[in-house]
Formats: sequence, structure tokens, C-alpha cells
Amino acid sequence: MVASGRPTAGPPVFYYDLGSPECYIVAEQVMTAFEIVPEWQPVLGADLGLAGGEVDRERIEHAAGALNLQPVRWPDRLETDTRQAMLAATYAKRVGRAVAFSLAAFRQAFAGGRDLGEESTVLIAGAACEMHPTALLKGIALRSVREALGSAGQHARRAGVRELPAIAIDGHVFTGMDALVAAEGLTDERR
Repeated sequence: MVASGRPTAGPPVFYYDLGSPECYIVAEQVMTAFEIVPEWQPVLGADLGLAGGEVDRERIEHAAGALNLQPVRWPDRLETDTRQAMLAATYAKRVGRAVAFSLAAFRQAFAGGRDLGEESTVLIAGAACEMHPTALLKGIALRSVREALGSAGQHARRAGVRELPAIAIDGHVFTGMDALVAAEGLTDERR
């Protein structure tokens, strides 16, 4: 899906929620999709008014297989509160580890079958990218991190993001698992 939003200056922006298997599939591809490294922006789907819906597990599993990812292991609960994990991703972004932490968290959830609503899963993802557990927990608790996550949701809405995953590039917003294909098509046209 494509929506027009406010123009973006600079690199593409990848908007994601760690609890979304669709975001996981796009996250595994986004770093190599563009000539410019995209900005990773954690956004709570709930802050965009997105409620968890039915997940097409077969499509996710097929996409993971096509990308030669580990087989998908589904968490016992897909509908979990990812707020703590998203605060951790926001803190990780602040300290220059957004990509490493987010990929580790996605992989814990969808390759390891772990619940992102559990603190231990968040800490394991942090450890995978050399974030000390105490520092990560203190970072999650910072008011400035909570405010940054809330602001990210507001910015995403202003940019035209109505669905996750989303890629904003050159004033356009592409959403869903096919966002990369559409965004790459736009960048190919402009070369």
C-alpha cells in the first residue's frame, strides 16, 4: 500500500513494532534494499491506533523461507504488550544500537519463539548487541525514552504512516510486507 505523506529529507525511514511478524520480515531485508542506510524508527502500533489482527502465519513462514531465515517459531502469545521491548528499542536507538537490538529482538520472538512481553527476552536481545542489562533497564525507565517513543508515534502519523511496517522515502509512505518492493521501485525510477 502507498500513501502520500510529508516529504522526508535524508535517508528512508523504516517504521516498525517489534511485536509484528510482518515488520520482522521487512527488517531482515531493509538494510540491503537501498543505497543509503535507512533510519530505523521504533513505533508502537497501538500509538497509531493499530489493533492486533489476524496474522497470516503461512505467508510469514513462506517469506522467511524465501529469505533463507531460520524457520519461524511462533511465540505462545502473539498478542502481547511490547511496550517494554519498544522502549528498549528506543533507548537502543539513542545509544546507536537500534538495528542490532531490534534484529536481536525480532529473532528472539520469531526465530526463537520467545515472548517480547517478558523482561528476560528483552534483556537477551540487549545482551546479543552488548547492552548491559542494568543500563538497558535504566534506559527503559527514563522519562525521556518514554517521551521519545510517544513522539515517534506522533511523527509517524504526521508522515502518513497508517500501517506497519512502513517505509517513508521522498514524501511517500509504503506499507505492509511489500513496502520494500514498492519503495525500491520508486528509487529505481529516480536513478
